[in-house]
Amino acid sequence: MNRRLTARMLAVVALILSALLLPGTARADLQHPRQDFLRGSTAGLFLHWGERTAPAHTSCSQWESDVTNGGWTPDYWINEAQKLHVQYLVLASFHSRLGYARPWPSAIPGSCSTKRDFLGELITAASAKGLKVILYMTDDPQWHAEGGHEWLDSGAYSSYKGKTVDLSTRDGFGQFSYDNFFEVMNRYPTLGGFWIDNDNQYWLDHNLYEQIYQQRPSYTISNNNEDTPIMDMISNEQKTGMTPSYDYPQAVYTAQPRLTEADFKLPSTGAWWYDGSNPSVDKMLTLGRLITNAGSSVKALMAETAQVNGKFPSNQEAFNTFANTYLAPIWESLHGDEGGGYMYGGLQPGFWNDGAHGVTTISKANPDLHYIHVLTPPTTGTLKIRDNGYRISQVTNLRTGASIPFAQGGGTLTLTGLGGWDPYDTVFKVTSDGRTGMYPPSSYTVSASASASGHSAAAAADGSYLTYWDNNKTLPVNVTYDLGSAKTVKYLGLNQREDSVSYNRSATETSARIHAYKVLESADGSTWTTVKTGNLPNHRGVAFIDVPSAATRYVRLEVDSTYAASTDTARYKLLRLDETWLGSAYATASGGGTGTTTRYEAESGTISAGGTVDTNHLNYSGTGFVNTANAAGAYAELTVNAPAAGNASLTLRYANGTTADRPADVAVNGVTVSAARSFPATGNWDTWADSTLNVPLTAGANTVRVTATTADGAANLDYLDVS
Repeated sequence: MNRRLTARMLAVVALILSALLLPGTARADLQHPRQDFLRGSTAGLFLHWGERTAPAHTSCSQWESDVTNGGWTPDYWINEAQKLHVQYLVLASFHSRLGYARPWPSAIPGSCSTKRDFLGELITAASAKGLKVILYMTDDPQWHAEGGHEWLDSGAYSSYKGKTVDLSTRDGFGQFSYDNFFEVMNRYPTLGGFWIDNDNQYWLDHNLYEQIYQQRPSYTISNNNEDTPIMDMISNEQKTGMTPSYDYPQAVYTAQPRLTEADFKLPSTGAWWYDGSNPSVDKMLTLGRLITNAGSSVKALMAETAQVNGKFPSNQEAFNTFANTYLAPIWESLHGDEGGGYMYGGLQPGFWNDGAHGVTTISKANPDLHYIHVLTPPTTGTLKIRDNGYRISQVTNLRTGASIPFAQGGGTLTLTGLGGWDPYDTVFKVTSDGRTGMYPPSSYTVSASASASGHSAAAAADGSYLTYWDNNKTLPVNVTYDLGSAKTVKYLGLNQREDSVSYNRSATETSARIHAYKVLESADGSTWTTVKTGNLPNHRGVAFIDVPSAATRYVRLEVDSTYAASTDTARYKLLRLDETWLGSAYATASGGGTGTTTRYEAESGTISAGGTVDTNHLNYSGTGFVNTANAAGAYAELTVNAPAAGNASLTLRYANGTTADRPADVAVNGVTVSAARSFPATGNWDTWADSTLNVPLTAGANTVRVTATTADGAANLDYLDVS
């Protein structure tokens, strides 16, 4: 037995032993630190680039030569990716329709492998700019003779393995691709992971995915069109048929917080790879897809068609240049945000008044910072959006900075005097002063007439989007809320589980959302009065049902039908609710609208010994800011006035230029209402942030004291807004 064959056999034995030590059930974590870069991403660039890129090659060495002689450099791709504002690239060369080329020097025969390490160069160039590279891997040998040429060399691979392996079969190709996974892992420890085009039984039988996570804990695994639980992300490829056409997430069927991705071509016609043409890029369709994905916490994987030399056709280059300048002024509304109106809170997205349509986003760092993306403007100068309980204090046009007049009442935020709409995306920046008017889940109990095992009604009001209520495919079905005593209920808020399309895409792919419903009330839980009937629209995002204002102990939501068709056996009569809540009152504006906000400058209050009023940092309000002593117990106190007893919203404006939290107790009239409240770092002392809480005030004068709980003292305090 020769030395090379012995080494291969030892490697195989080692893999078998490691597989035996792995768990038998293939299941990955729903949330894991390795996913952080994907969760923090807004978009990626998909690159289909291989031997069959026009002009098609049948010689691997000639293709490599033409790539190099054509001037290919990884920096070109990185620069174009940065114009698109993406955070990762997916390289698809080992592709079933592109000749199965491997753009790295491989020791495994069987298909085209280059001597130049294109993949390694790309990983290095991307890393230098803070981007990651993910490698596309196919499981599919059916295109092995595409274009009349045999792209796979079964003889060479058989000789390498010391046994006969037919690469044109699923099992044979599974072995070949399996070996390539391990070669890539050994060569490229800083690769971002693998993007897999469906499954291969050979991989499953040999615990491939478990071994990837074990050998490369930082790698992620994405899958195309098949929601395999062990993988980190499911990608949804080129969905169409939505209204409006740009609202790609209408066709996404995987519920958050599962990582999801929308995969689409920028040139909306032509092949996924360069076919010798130069089709145009539809700006509205492409930007609309990117923005609606961001507004749904879905990653946008945008495919461009690289030529043999790596360059993109001129129409795609021109779009990238346009996107660079277009996205920059509104980037804060797309990156570092979650989709608004889903499990992360935020304003209601989707179909608004007078033909308007768009999405909302909410800042991950500041839950009181929102953005409204109007992709299709209303036919009037007014925009109305459900406020989801947020008290709005300011609205501006993000591009121009212009203040926007608004009013708030009855659960709706109304923007007026609008015009001059951007042709693709008018963005309004909305600042709120917290949420109000919702009964805490701890104040009532929830029950249901039917529930699936492990998904009880309590999960629909537990404050966690990791749990949900399932009706066990029972309709009609009801969910009952017991408030314990008679209380006023203004509305029901509903987050339905987003695990189906939001329109009837086909006879077997339909929406599992609520259609016909009733709301009933009862004083004793026995005698019920119907107070509202109706149909909810078949739309994504948070839904609201307003009910007549009356005091009641019991509220019941009865669902009589959903939009799912009987031909869709997976979803027919299925209903799932991520979260529901009861509104006790509608929010009112805290500034610029119907609300009243009074500002108390911190420097006008009382400061404990050692504290000073300073002016040595930028962007403060009034005549200065309070810098308390660096000591536990250091405080600043203000006296605020309330016209009547009741709850009020307090917003503390602060700056923390350190890297550590500066917690403080907040007390009202000597009673601590928020112990060791977090005042995290703001980046520098010139950057201010808001901390908002709801507190009870008595009629007349009230004291509000902020007291440091650590030796570092409190954060710098600028002012206190009382709404």
